[in-house]
Amino acid sequence: MTTIEELIKRGDALIIVDVQKDFCPGGALPIPDGETVVPVLNKWIDAAVARNVPIYASRDWHPVGHMSFKERGGLWPPHCIQDSDGARFHPDLNLPGGSIKITNGVRFDKDQYSAFDDTGLAEELRREGIHRLWVGGLAEDVCVLATILDGCREGFEVTLITDATRPITPEGGESARKKMQDAGARVIQTG
Repeated sequence: MTTIEELIKRGDALIIVDVQKDFCPGGALPIPDGETVVPVLNKWIDAAVARNVPIYASRDWHPVGHMSFKERGGLWPPHCIQDSDGARFHPDLNLPGGSIKITNGVRFDKDQYSAFDDTGLAEELRREGIHRLWVGGLAEDVCVLATILDGCREGFEVTLITDATRPITPEGGESARKKMQDAGARVIQTG
């Protein structure tokens, strides 16, 4: 079996999507088994550090009363409110100090599901000579899906790490994986 260290190499980036307390059990918008992605992602983080591969971690960072919240006609309960405990990364996620944080969900006029949406991420990755992306995080059928689809549209070679993500629903996860593969993304299991 191929190890993570054998998979990840120069020209790659690890993208960790929204592994925040509000998306894990006990949070405001928990993804079933959301916390189980953390140990898997920690192995990828260790491999990325060992190979000197950059790590980008996106975070939902909503202002109070964001337009995506149900109270304002949106789809979701209030979650990941700026500077709240629920907006913090999961405490067991071992993000190294050199990780680059991508903040989304801050616009007042729209929601931003993708780490690429109005963040400048694609330009940053190109500037750093990145061609291939390894992606995990929460939730597979919302923000991970949007990030992977945008990564493919931007011309990157994108791989979903299936054991490093969880969907809101199993059906949503199956549908998301099909959309990702149809867009050209690869799907692998490393655990």
